[in-house]
Parts: sequence; C-alpha cells; structure tokens
Amino acid sequence: MATVFDRLDATLELPEHETMVLGAVRQLARDVVAPRAADYDRLEAYPADNIAAMNALGMNAMFVPEEHGGLGLSYSVYLACVREVSKACASTGIIWATTFHGMKPVMDFGSPELKQRILPRIAEGAIGALCITEPSAGSDATGMKTRFSPDGDDVVVDGGKIFISNGDVADHLLVFGKWAGIDDPKAAITALVIDKGTPGLAVLRKEEKMGHRAAPTVALSFDGLRVPRANLLGGPGEGLRILLASLNKSRPSVAAHALGIARAAFEDAVDYINERRQSGRRIVEFQGIQFTLADLATDLAMCENWLWRVARMVESGATDFGVEASMLKMRATDLAMRISDEAVQLHGGYGYIRDYRVERLMRDAKITQIWEGTNQIHRQLIGRHFVRK
Repeated sequence: MATVFDRLDATLELPEHETMVLGAVRQLARDVVAPRAADYDRLEAYPADNIAAMNALGMNAMFVPEEHGGLGLSYSVYLACVREVSKACASTGIIWATTFHGMKPVMDFGSPELKQRILPRIAEGAIGALCITEPSAGSDATGMKTRFSPDGDDVVVDGGKIFISNGDVADHLLVFGKWAGIDDPKAAITALVIDKGTPGLAVLRKEEKMGHRAAPTVALSFDGLRVPRANLLGGPGEGLRILLASLNKSRPSVAAHALGIARAAFEDAVDYINERRQSGRRIVEFQGIQFTLADLATDLAMCENWLWRVARMVESGATDFGVEASMLKMRATDLAMRISDEAVQLHGGYGYIRDYRVERLMRDAKITQIWEGTNQIHRQLIGRHFVRK
C-alpha cells in the first residue's frame, strides 16, 4: 500500500530521464551505501568505496552544466538524490552535497576560463569544499581574517579556516577572505578557488566529532599561498554577494540532507513499533504512540512539500528566496533532530545502542541545526523579514 510519503514523492513529476536517474541513485543508496554506513561510522573512515560507486554512476555530472561535461539536471532531482544518499549514510550524503555547495558558485560566478578548467573535472568526480568559517567568523562572516593580497598576476593568501567539510580530500576549495586595502569588513570579502596541492596549503588537524564521523572535517592554514588572479570569482570585494547567493542554494541542500536523516529515523521507528510488543500488544497499537506518529508524519510531509516548493523557485530563476530557504533549513533540521530523538525513544533501550541505526541517526542529525547558519540565526533572518522599514 502506498504511504502518504510515496504519494508526496510522486508529486515531483520529474521528466522520464530524471526519474530514471533518481531510481538508479535510490538503488545505489539502498544496496551499496546503506550496508556500509555503520562500519564507516564506527571506524571514522572516509567512505572512499561509496564515493567511487557514486562517481561510477556519474553523480557529480548531475549538477554540472552540459557545456562543461555535465548533465545539467534539475535542482529538484539533485535535492531528491541528496535526500536518498543521506538517508542511507549521512556522512556520504554530506561529502557529495559539499561538492555542490563549494562548486555551485563557480558555475554561477566564475569566469569562462575558470569554469572550463574546473567544472569538467567536477563532472568526472573531483571533490569540492566550501571554506568560510574561522575562529572569529562563524555565523558572522564579516569577522573573517583570512587575507588576500594582490601581487602582480597572483594573489597571496594568508590565514586559516576551521570546520571545513571535505577540506583534506577536496580537489578544489572555494575560499572566502578579505581583500587587502579595503577597510570595510563587508566590502572587503572576496572569493577565490584554491587547488589541492598548492604550496602553502596545509591541514592542521582532523576533527573528532559526535556525528558524521565518516565525513572529514578539518582545520586548514594558508601560509603565503599563491594562486593566479584568474582564480577569483568576480572581482575584489564581490565576495559577500557571492556568499549570500551561494548559501541560498546550499541551504535547501542541507535541508534535503536533514530530511534524509529524518525519513530514515521515521521509517526505522515505524518498522520497530509494528513488531515490538509490550503487554501483549504491538507498541504501534497504543493511542499515545499513534498520536506521536501522527505529529511526526504530518510535520515531515509538510516540510518535504516546502522543499519541493523552494526547488521550483530556484528552477524558475527566482533570486529573492532567502527567507524561504531559511524557513526550509531551520524547520527541516529541527525536525530531523526531533524525529531521530523520538525514534530512539520509541526503540527504548535498544535505541541507545549501536545495533540499531537510530543511535547513529540521532548523532548525525544534531550538526544539521548548526552548519550553514545556526537555526538561531535563521530565526533572526526570518523575523527581520517582517520588520517594517
């Protein structure tokens, strides 16, 4: 029998070729990625086999424009694939999604020469990273201290970044810093691409984390690192505009990632309480449990519906959808944490041990409320929208 979520997925109405792509990704996630997830988490090991399998399927090509060797598929099918992979393994899902987060600004703002050099490699499976956060610059990017100093045809980069997903495995890193000589902290923000192996780029440490233990998160340093001025996105001082535009497209991706975790936790909980018995009855037959399921299912369905609405806004060419993206990111990630918490509770003591996936899902859910702007920041952004000038 089709569930409400099956019917909701059907409303996507993807073209036939994208439906086939999503089906192939769903099968890969179910048959290849999911069975490996627990071991990768336990060992805190980079899921190289998963990434290789995804590259064999050509998944990076999905979001790269056709003129640069990609498939140029819709934002909707990309988000659907993020959700499916993240449902199977949140670490693998965020590794793949981070390549989109880091390289989408190159697609949108890079020069023709920069696009031609980098994007065909991304389509073939190269990995990207997005480097914004610093010890003094978290939710407030204007506090960053990484410095870009022009020197002839080069730019010299000094500084460092923390909490960088894919930072030690990325082939191309999109880095935000401040242009020397511009005093205004907003007007100085600039973006450029640094390639793996550039002298002066170093990994300082790999973080040990609560969740997403198979997805590398590192601190980076830039010490007199030189890149060609051609690696700039836009010109000096255009970085804040690029940053805000890129976050508006990466935040729905983070929401899709969180909804994959939420969907996995909900399905695991439903399966468990349909089998587990207490006092001679299945747990699912108790009215209080059914009320909990009703609330979770309703909120999940409504949130996923908003995901597809925002996707359609992006595909229609909308540029003013920051509030909608913040609403989506905030609600999806709060919901992932809530559903995974309830899933652990519904499993009772079994939910607290590693034999059941919900223990990992709860750990993986937490960071989604923090990265790409904490949910407190998103509430502030949404609230400001209604302040009359």
